[in-house]
Amino acid sequence: MRLEDYFELLETGEMRIKGTRIGIETVLEDYLDGASPEEIAVRYPSLSLEQVYAAITYYLHNKEAMDSYLKAYEERSLKAWADQNRNPSPLVKRLKELKRGRGRKLESPIPAG
Repeated sequence: MRLEDYFELLETGEMRIKGTRIGIETVLEDYLDGASPEEIAVRYPSLSLEQVYAAITYYLHNKEAMDSYLKAYEERSLKAWADQNRNPSPLVKRLKELKRGRGRKLESPIPAG
């Protein structure tokens, strides 16, 4: 089996581990933070140890391209976070108001009685 067979490339350019919703960046970030393949497999039960090793091996064989991929992924994530903070949904706005203690009290769906 070729290493590439362990992954699927989404239209967005993101790489997922085939048969899961887990991106290769998830495994690689844990690995680069010092987690062992066994620890990663325990953290993500939908991944087999073989899939974890495939992701790490793919990274090691394509380090320059994968480092660029990880950097671009981080930049997209930071931009999405900033966009979300600039334009929060009505629910998020309400929750922030409540957290600051400025919002009105939550109304109970159960009538007092």
